[in-house]
Amino acid sequence: MSQMNINEVKNFLPHRYPFLLIDRVIEFELGKRLTAIKNVSFNEPQFTGHFPSQPIMPGVLIIEALAQATGILAFKSEVGRPQEGQIYMLVGVDNARFKRMVEPGDQLILEVEVITVKRGIWKFKGTAFVDDKVVTSAELMCTQKASE
Repeated sequence: MSQMNINEVKNFLPHRYPFLLIDRVIEFELGKRLTAIKNVSFNEPQFTGHFPSQPIMPGVLIIEALAQATGILAFKSEVGRPQEGQIYMLVGVDNARFKRMVEPGDQLILEVEVITVKRGIWKFKGTAFVDDKVVTSAELMCTQKASE
């Protein structure tokens, strides 16, 4: 089990503000699972319009945060660290469920677990929690793509 701070996370994801949605990896087991944190802050740009009187994190951004966690796990498990131009792309989302709202001040705990790896396509079970309560769950698929 290991951890990664934001500087290490940035070595595995091409995303940057405002779209880097992983603040810290708190544990991972290569080829099996990863747990990460996203601190939800009121000053994030989506909250100016979603919704001004009751800011909530859009569900698609929670799915994206889970997808970013899968990319880190896949890279660490498969190649150790991405080469220039290598990225993992989200290629599928199945059975997405949104059970609770995520608001500024919440800490989103993102858990991803490998289900299968076949012909370069990784399938994961992803679950997001706030205060030990499930807020979102989905199956996510990703694959590696080199830049052209």
